[in-house]
Amino acid sequence: MSARSFLVTGTDTGIGKTHSSVALLHALRANGLRAVGMKPIASGCDWIDGRWRNEDALALQAASDPRPDYGDINPVALPEPTAPTLAAIAAGVTVDIAELYSAHARLASNADVVLVEGAGGWDAPLAEGLEHQDFARQLGGAVVLVVGLKLGCLSHARLTARAIEADGCRLAGWIGNRIDPAFSRADDYVGLLTDALPAPCLGVLPFVADGSVLPATLSLDAAWIASL
Repeated sequence: MSARSFLVTGTDTGIGKTHSSVALLHALRANGLRAVGMKPIASGCDWIDGRWRNEDALALQAASDPRPDYGDINPVALPEPTAPTLAAIAAGVTVDIAELYSAHARLASNADVVLVEGAGGWDAPLAEGLEHQDFARQLGGAVVLVVGLKLGCLSHARLTARAIEADGCRLAGWIGNRIDPAFSRADDYVGLLTDALPAPCLGVLPFVADGSVLPATLSLDAAWIASL
């Protein structure tokens, strides 16, 4: 089959998109699919072995099978840990949007599923002249939403789902991420979110203090897998 692609976005920044994307990559691979991740534009990078590399992009690379070249996973690596548009200006970088799409095409040529992690929330620009909805539509329009389970997440999730649909894209599924260990009503909010969002819940991830991912924390529904 041809590769299916999903843009992974969140209800906010710092909500666990990478944590969730890595877990979803492991779950897809556990179902026999070749699944690879992509972080087209990453701000906040370290100088490693003669080039800028991003911690989130490296995590996606490690979770991918087959394992792609870093340059295809993260074509634009920006040093400053701030909004990508500001980080690009600080680094004197003009983002070549066509090259981002070319890198995605190379990943898709050797995979069944490609997960493309965005930057911040849905309405934060990826780069000058490039919005999340632009990239998502280029991939086919399917979006996975990561919801950080905390007070206020119901409104954030519903607003984001509406914006995704209004922008001509499709919410294909959502993942709950327990980002606040003190939030005692997380299970209740998962129930509210399940009723409110027009897409299936792909799983709920436990709180992990150091941000590491437990590969076996998502169990994907067979019907959802069959729909890919």
